[in-house]
Amino acid sequence: MNIAVTPKKALSACPHDCPSTCALEVEVLDEKTIGRVRGADMAYTAGVICAKVARYAERIHHPDRLLKPLRRKGEKGAGDFEEISWDNALDNIAEAFLKAEAEYGPETVWPYFYAGTMGLVQRDGIHRLRHAKRYSGQYDTICTNMAWNGWVAGTGKLAGADPREMAKSDCVVIWGTNPVNTQVNVMTHATRARKERSAMIVAIDVYENDTVKQADLPLVLRPGTDAALACAVMHVLFRDGHADWAYLEQYTDDPKGLEAHLKEKTPEWAASLTGLSVKEIEAFAALVGTTKRTFFRLGYGFTRSRNGAIAMHAASCIAAVTGAWRFEGGGAFHNNGAIYTLNKTMIEGSDVRDPSVRLLDQSRIGPILCGETGDLQGGPPVTAMLIQNTNPISVAPEQRKVRQGLARSDLFVCVHEQFMTETARMADIVLPATMFLEHDDIYKGGGHQNILLGPKLVDPPGEARENDFVQKEIAKRVGADHPGFSMSPREHIDWMLQASCFGDLAELEASGWKDVQPPFEDAHYINGFAWPDRKFRFKPDWSAFTGVTGGPMGPWADAPAFPDHWAVIEEADEAHPFRLVTAPARSFLNSSFTETPGSVKKEGRPEALIHPDDAEALGLSDGGRIQLGNKRGEVVVFAKLFAGVQPGVVIAEGIWPNDAHETGEGINTLTGADPVAPAGGAAFHDNKVWARAL
Repeated sequence: MNIAVTPKKALSACPHDCPSTCALEVEVLDEKTIGRVRGADMAYTAGVICAKVARYAERIHHPDRLLKPLRRKGEKGAGDFEEISWDNALDNIAEAFLKAEAEYGPETVWPYFYAGTMGLVQRDGIHRLRHAKRYSGQYDTICTNMAWNGWVAGTGKLAGADPREMAKSDCVVIWGTNPVNTQVNVMTHATRARKERSAMIVAIDVYENDTVKQADLPLVLRPGTDAALACAVMHVLFRDGHADWAYLEQYTDDPKGLEAHLKEKTPEWAASLTGLSVKEIEAFAALVGTTKRTFFRLGYGFTRSRNGAIAMHAASCIAAVTGAWRFEGGGAFHNNGAIYTLNKTMIEGSDVRDPSVRLLDQSRIGPILCGETGDLQGGPPVTAMLIQNTNPISVAPEQRKVRQGLARSDLFVCVHEQFMTETARMADIVLPATMFLEHDDIYKGGGHQNILLGPKLVDPPGEARENDFVQKEIAKRVGADHPGFSMSPREHIDWMLQASCFGDLAELEASGWKDVQPPFEDAHYINGFAWPDRKFRFKPDWSAFTGVTGGPMGPWADAPAFPDHWAVIEEADEAHPFRLVTAPARSFLNSSFTETPGSVKKEGRPEALIHPDDAEALGLSDGGRIQLGNKRGEVVVFAKLFAGVQPGVVIAEGIWPNDAHETGEGINTLTGADPVAPAGGAAFHDNKVWARAL
């Protein structure tokens, strides 16, 4: 007789690189097996999660997961490994790190990580090892630099209106993000406003993606021209009497200077730059000008250009001109990072950090490993690395340099991973890693206002071990000393919560999450913006934003004083007539989920969306092979004729593994690693390329 077993349901949090940081309800079938994953009833998640996480069982129980430590036998990248014990693997790592340190000093070792998990213990604990040993620091520039600096330039703080207020808005402007693919909860709240309040949804992007298709007012512009659109909208607001002068005079730094600056920034001027029609620009401006309860949800995508920080600042200025901040359901939001005043001293070992130790630019891993002098800042070469939570050979820009650097015979690399990624294949030692349901961790929502617990729910397969274990075991062997190394992940969580005045682990464990949303007056800056004069800055001091060198980076001195189109993007030219944007796919997340059958089936193959007129001029048919190239390299993909993009623009969705391309080189072969003003960052969506049919 078969007895049906009712699955246990447990709360967790999505660890992946997405601002939604969804609260999850997980079916636990037994001590090693999960079933369905659903959205929990936390107010922001609202029971809705993306399809790829809903089918997480196929990822966590994937037959190709790494199960044992491996040591390289053959050439780097050949994939020839032998199984070894954990003790032997850790001893090999420590020996290599100590040998490198003896020859060049501790800065020759570079712990390198990013957002494969967003857990504060398992991800950020690598800093404790770094600081205790004075290994080279990491300047995080892959994702957020331009967006965060552009937002803070106006508000003074990385925080905004409660994102749940989108459901209380009369107009939701979704700018430069594709939440249907990347932040599904944004659409949950926006569509609720449309259903309950007849709210309008505006979507602004560089192609007709799944979010734009759902918009009441879709605006598809040329890449890198968002600031021009924002300026023209504000021009109309001033021209037509929709500027809230009472608000402007109380809350902003130089509204009359802004109005004068915008006199020439007409819809006709913006139309020539953006490719939008004057009618579209006028309609958008009239909508936000006459709808005070307008919520601007500003994403990351439109900031991944060489003028990205300027674009974010320009877009954020509109809510100040209309005074939308005064209303519930109005204002603007990008990220809530500043509301989480978390004390991570024990996790990160920040109390032993030596500020004189160099910071190496994460986005420039290729030039750094290739020994380019300026990137090394006068210090030693990088000759040893621990890589966790990232796959730079697929994700980082200028891929050819990344591969060339990782192939160096004098570079020792340990990769701690869940699958044999292309970066792992270049390693000397590969360690099997746990997934988020197999260890304890804690998370914070950049896209909302909750701290969430992610407890260990199932045992890991084989000999997979958590990041915290690896960091501690290496620390023991290389002589790194800090009290945080003696604490378990649960002890770290409890210590951090109590030190941050956010309760304790027992309280969080009972509830699953903790809402730390500031009151309306703070979130909407009713008490003033976060600058000494309490004014929103239309005229920011770009020189105050510092990067890896301790000063501004990129061509910051030429940045416009007021919001403006800044012509520093990689404009198309005769030799490179197309502009390439590397947008996120719906079923992948960076290079995660590219190994799961469901995601691969849904995405199909590496493709480039290209306008039919451009395809005809190239003699290219739908589904035909197309080669894209620039000074950084060449990539072969399949063409998909698509009228939802402007002529001269090519969209490549998703970071496919390099070996999914016939030449063995992926899309980030074409992206640049040059630092973007004002404080560095990678302009992934700002590339000029040539194209030819094959």
